[in-house]
Amino acid sequence: MLETSARLLALLSLLQTRRDWPGEALAERLEVSPRTVRRDVDRLRSLGYPVRSTKGRDGGYRLDAGADLPPLVFDDEQAVAVAVALQTATGSVTGVEEAALRALATVRQVMPARLRYRLDALQVTAVDRAPAGSRATVDTEVLLALGGAVRAREVLRFGYRAATPGPDDPPTRRAEPHHLVTWGGRWYLVAFDLDRQDWRTFRVDRMDPRTPTGPRFVPRPLPAPDVAAYVSASFRRAVDPCRGEVVLHCPAAQVAGWIGERGTVEEIAPDRCRVTVGSWSWVGLAAWLGLFGVDLDVVGPPELHAATAELARRYARAAGEQEGC
Repeated sequence: MLETSARLLALLSLLQTRRDWPGEALAERLEVSPRTVRRDVDRLRSLGYPVRSTKGRDGGYRLDAGADLPPLVFDDEQAVAVAVALQTATGSVTGVEEAALRALATVRQVMPARLRYRLDALQVTAVDRAPAGSRATVDTEVLLALGGAVRAREVLRFGYRAATPGPDDPPTRRAEPHHLVTWGGRWYLVAFDLDRQDWRTFRVDRMDPRTPTGPRFVPRPLPAPDVAAYVSASFRRAVDPCRGEVVLHCPAAQVAGWIGERGTVEEIAPDRCRVTVGSWSWVGLAAWLGLFGVDLDVVGPPELHAATAELARRYARAAGEQEGC
């Protein structure tokens, strides 16, 4: 049987998980008598918790909303969920950044040292908001294990279920974990892959961390200004694998709004700008650049030169057929 203080916390945690609790069910969960539950409920009321008795065949209790918010009680999984939700709030709701950080600091302050250490290890960056129906479930313990390795700067050993496994994929991967991020409703670990000697983003729901972790390491600089920029660029390359560079004969301000996050625009003269952008195919990229309705010079790569020439032949043939009609 739990001690009185621990039992009160357990009772409060149960009352917060559902609207109505039959007295017998609470007594069974706490492994005490219904009389002890009644005494514990009275203690909670004396501490300011608005616990109301409910009538009915079984009778029971309900934790009502009060004018003053009493101290909240979280179990480990709830605490992790609150920390993650507050850190990723900026990815789904605008204008709450400062409030979310204050709330996270408040929650952290009242946590036990053991749980506070675990929360500190779970640093998350929300890079992109999740479209409806695109979320993937991850295990809380996996998140905590990855967050701990990131915080301790220890080499991570893990199994990985790749979408398209390669014949030379090792059964156990090794990587220097850098940061946990969310993108489009999925969790990713940004890490330096020691087997491939390159930066990678691993889907967390496909990872199986091994213990113990490896030796400590000195973090490498990311090949981007920050983790959000790196992840955004990585997924842009995946969505738009054909990236080319052109000089458009028009002011940069005329096209910047249309390029957006797809690429970059650099002014090189009042009537010239250098554009680097991607698309799903080289011909698609050449056609899209032609929509600006200005002269352009193709800088590269050779695939974009070839696609532009192919489009020129097609349009010239189409124009010639029109003239012959």
